Amino acid sequence: MEQPKDDPYNVTIEIKNEQCKGLRALERAGIEKYALVDIRGEPKGPTRHLMRAPPEGFSKFPKQFFEKHITEAEETKTAWFSTDGCDICRAILSNSSFLISAKHVKDYTFVYNFIAPNFEAYRSIISSFEDRNIEFRIMKIGRFNPRRDALTDKQERVLWIALKMGFFDYPRKLTMQQLSKRLGMGLSSLSEILRRGTRRLLEDFFKS
Repeated sequence: MEQPKDDPYNVTIEIKNEQCKGLRALERAGIEKYALVDIRGEPKGPTRHLMRAPPEGFSKFPKQFFEKHITEAEETKTAWFSTDGCDICRAILSNSSFLISAKHVKDYTFVYNFIAPNFEAYRSIISSFEDRNIEFRIMKIGRFNPRRDALTDKQERVLWIALKMGFFDYPRKLTMQQLSKRLGMGLSSLSEILRRGTRRLLEDFFKS
């Protein structure tokens, strides 16, 4: 069956990432009790890791690595720190895909959630894993499928990606500026698409 060429895909995949520089940095610092909660990144630039650990664990880690502390309670602290990234993150991001998040499961096993702009990008990412003999398991894959006559194709695609990336979550997982950068469009254009698309959906929902 021929695959659609231009429809974005939302992919959840479990990968054994022994190259993860975030975990290696924690090991070198001698931090044993921690949780690597999230990983974010861009095609060019550092990969950001969200770590949760007891306060004593943070005292072992070089302070210059931390961007900011997110939470600080009696039992745990949570903060972002950055590394140069790895081949797996680069493979995903270099194909114009959006890395939504990556959760550390155990050892060097992660669950990555990303959006590939089309089937060719998705296959390129999977092929790069296969070429490097990286262990992975596809857990879930969903393709954008236009459903409503109320929206234009562009409005529906933008709203679908925004929803998948957590733009409508509370709290939001990314800002309007970050979303516009990921989509490669200006803030004013994105704002208009979201506003008009939301209005159309509400009018369609409430029409008698």
